Amino acid sequence: MAELRGANIPPPHAAFDAIMEDGAVIRVRRHGIAGAPRLVLSHGNALAIDGYFSFWGRLLDRYDVIVYDFRNHGDNPPHHPAHHQWKRFIQDDERIWHAIREQWDARPMAGVFHSLSAVTAVMHTLEMGRRWDPLVLFDPPIHPREGHPLQAVQIFHEGEIAGRARRRTERYKSPDALAQLFAHVPQFKLWRPEAYELMARATLRRDEAVGDWVLACPRELEAHVFESNRDATIWPRMKNLPVPCKLICGDPASEHKQPRRSSDARSPRRPRSNTKRSRIPRTFFRSSAPTNASARWKPSCVRMGLSISAPPRAFGTRSALINF
Repeated sequence: MAELRGANIPPPHAAFDAIMEDGAVIRVRRHGIAGAPRLVLSHGNALAIDGYFSFWGRLLDRYDVIVYDFRNHGDNPPHHPAHHQWKRFIQDDERIWHAIREQWDARPMAGVFHSLSAVTAVMHTLEMGRRWDPLVLFDPPIHPREGHPLQAVQIFHEGEIAGRARRRTERYKSPDALAQLFAHVPQFKLWRPEAYELMARATLRRDEAVGDWVLACPRELEAHVFESNRDATIWPRMKNLPVPCKLICGDPASEHKQPRRSSDARSPRRPRSNTKRSRIPRTFFRSSAPTNASARWKPSCVRMGLSISAPPRAFGTRSALINF
């Protein structure tokens, strides 16, 4: 397993700009070992993939690691706000999947996605068929099916988050200021020490005209994604996924847990398919030594076609395989 040194992200071995159907530019980067099993990773709403380097940086000595940010996130140039929609996200994933195959080669790609990108990957796969194979999804905030008792909780919670997004400070004198803010958020207390700086740098864009730093994903776009995550048909349709799917969800025993999502293991009518679920603390950045998570991670991933001998340390200490 690769060791991390500070918060410095190595330059990619290769990169290209993928052009979306509406002209938006999404930058795709390649790290790790060419020819090794391929992982493609992306991030959650208003975050950016470089902020997850504490996680994917530990995979570089054994995988071909490809990373990208969603439109209007991270290092991508801003694009038309009206196009910041779930339908576009699905189209973008399809475009990126084909572009990676055309740019490099057509080997299978495991999709390793968090939150926004995880929900998008499910919708993309349901609409387009076998693409990312397998899917490994971290905390996908899938909207509860119609009539589920958690549906009202989810709607209230997403509205609450959207309100906070609209009130976020938009400009900062430096990424350090945002990093210090992240460090004082209770839900982020389990992040690894370097993750605060990584995520701050990844989610801000330098405004040379003003001389300060601005959020790469505008507040209103962040809020819109939370409020528009309302498709109650996704969870029941997941039984039709044509690829193996692993859900790695937040630990309900954590003192920093947020309201349960429909991905909670106790949620009724779980999709009966080749989907599996594990639980870890609700973060990629937890600093702790591996325990029996290694024993549980390896066999489940090998069954899905991934050769993984142990989870990164950032996965934390609690992990349990729950079969559907």
